[in-house]
Amino acid sequence: MSISRILKWITGIFEALLGFPILGGMYVLANAWTPLLVMLVLHIVTLIFTKKVNGSIVGSVFGIITSLIAWIPIVGMIMHIITAIILLLSAARPERKQFV
Repeated sequence: MSISRILKWITGIFEALLGFPILGGMYVLANAWTPLLVMLVLHIVTLIFTKKVNGSIVGSVFGIITSLIAWIPIVGMIMHIITAIILLLSAARPERKQFV
C-alpha cells in the first residue's frame, strides 16, 4: 500500500469524524478551529504524495476547499461528509500498476 493511499484513508476517516452533526462542530469550536488548519496541512501533504504517483487528486482538492470553508456551520458539516466519502472511495480503489 502506498503512502498516498494510507494518507487518503487517514484524511477520509478524520473528515468523517468532523462531519458528525453537533459533535464535529463542537470539537472544531472547542479547539478554536485548529482541526481545520491541521486538516488543511494533511490534505496538502496527501495531494503532494498522490500527485507523485499520478493518483486521483479529487479527494485532496475537495479536502482543501472543505478546510477553507468549513467554518460555516451547516456547509462545513456537509462538505466534511462529501469529502470523507470521496477520499474513502478513492482510497478503496485498487492502485494501478506502474511499469518502469
